[in-house]
Amino acid sequence: MPQSSDMSRVLSPTRVIARFAVRIALLAAFAAFGSVGFARSLSALLWMSIILCALAALVRREPLFGAFLNHWDEGVAFGALFALVQVVNGLA
Repeated sequence: MPQSSDMSRVLSPTRVIARFAVRIALLAAFAAFGSVGFARSLSALLWMSIILCALAALVRREPLFGAFLNHWDEGVAFGALFALVQVVNGLA
């Protein structure tokens, strides 16, 4: 059970998912204008997002396997998308 100080930092799942969706849209928009191609640009941006999510989670001291969605969960989702992009890029 999170303590009261932890509850002030917990965002609703809807807000976390919306934040993730906005970040994906921004990454896709930036990757579309990359000079090395969409797939390579998106891979690089997803990799940076994984690192930034992990750093944000460490700085905010978010629990790794917490009951609420946090930056660790976003980092895992970015990692899954990174793996998917790598597989699809390897097939092409």
